[in-house]
Amino acid sequence: MDDTVTATVTPLADSRVRVDVNVGPRELARAIDAAARAIGSTLKLAGFRKGKVPAAIVIGRVGREAVLEEAVRERLGRWYSAAVTSARIVPVGEPDISLGEDAGEGEPYPFSFEIGVRPVATLGEWRGIEAPRREPAVEDELIERQLEDARERLARIETVERAAGDHDFLVIDFRGTIDGEPIEGASARAQLVELGAGRLLPGFDEGLLGATAGEQRTLEITFPADYSVAELAGRDAVFEVTVAEVREKVLPALDDDFALDAAGMDSLAELRDDVRSRMLALDERAVEREFREAVLDAAADRATVSVPAPIVEARAKEAWEARLQALSHQGVSKDAYLRISGMTEEELIESARPGAERALRAEAVIAAIIEAEQIEPTDEDLLAVIAETVSPDERGKAPDPDKLLAQLRKAGRLESLREDVAERQALDRLVEAAVAITPERAAAREKLWTPGS
Repeated sequence: MDDTVTATVTPLADSRVRVDVNVGPRELARAIDAAARAIGSTLKLAGFRKGKVPAAIVIGRVGREAVLEEAVRERLGRWYSAAVTSARIVPVGEPDISLGEDAGEGEPYPFSFEIGVRPVATLGEWRGIEAPRREPAVEDELIERQLEDARERLARIETVERAAGDHDFLVIDFRGTIDGEPIEGASARAQLVELGAGRLLPGFDEGLLGATAGEQRTLEITFPADYSVAELAGRDAVFEVTVAEVREKVLPALDDDFALDAAGMDSLAELRDDVRSRMLALDERAVEREFREAVLDAAADRATVSVPAPIVEARAKEAWEARLQALSHQGVSKDAYLRISGMTEEELIESARPGAERALRAEAVIAAIIEAEQIEPTDEDLLAVIAETVSPDERGKAPDPDKLLAQLRKAGRLESLREDVAERQALDRLVEAAVAITPERAAAREKLWTPGS
């Protein structure tokens, strides 16, 4: 479809453009035909089975204008994406779309949109940039914390004959009421709870401290004012609790047997060495990531890039929308996140602005390096990247990268991958040309630097 959508770009002020789009007659005809068939599936006309009304009859019955309106509604998103690709722009924010007039059968359909785009950078001297690079290191405290986490995972919970203390576990039966009426969902049998873990209603932990097996207690509890069930928020309740068992967590000894159970290793020393090695490898990757970011930030500082406030605002909003989408996939609602953060939506968007501006400047620099160095990834470059990301199937056989490349090409996603690889190659060249210095030396230079020096 992309070759049937053409776009002409007109630069505007403040890093915005106007894109005039023409949808080719054949693509428009396909869209109108599909829309007519969709409308026809709901029509009941004498002489035609439901869903089998020809497109021409539908157009004659409801009018070309109504069918075109449905076609545009259905296809506009795809046409917009194709126009962005054709125009070779990187949009920032939401487009302001103006629909055109139907010129009739056999003619293209026009529409236009205005949108912010990635700023353009004028590069400074980007080779030989000095940036801080620390040495990878792993603190002994972090290793011990990893071992303690492993001990927690292998801990046993054993029944004890004593009063319950903080962080003990209780097996309880309970029933909650308000004004003598049972609370829906507030009763259970043989429920395992941990005291002091912060997962019980306020007052529940304190009310069960010192309890013993077989003891019954009456707890007067007030639901928090921001409780998730609105009809219970702030209300007083009574819980009748019977303690069946008191249990305590027993951690395994930190010895050679623990090393065998936790990781199949012969000794605790071997386990510590393994943990150190794995954590050091993680930190080495972190060091590389930090260095690349520092070099890119320095290159952006040396470049001339105008980033208008509306573009920063649009990118900050994009970041907020992306975060909301990620949270929704984790089952966290927007309102819940706002409560947890203690900030309003406007405050969160405002807090994202510095990062948005920094990202836009960095992207502009990378784009400028791609242009200056004429970076054009080959299919072999793309295959190498694909090979890094493919996973073997259940038989242990890796997918054929060439087939994946063909699938990407057929799906129209190949150019997007090529752009991603070009950006990676540009950053690689920038970093390879940089000079690593110690963080102490970088800090000393920062201290000595003054504006205009």
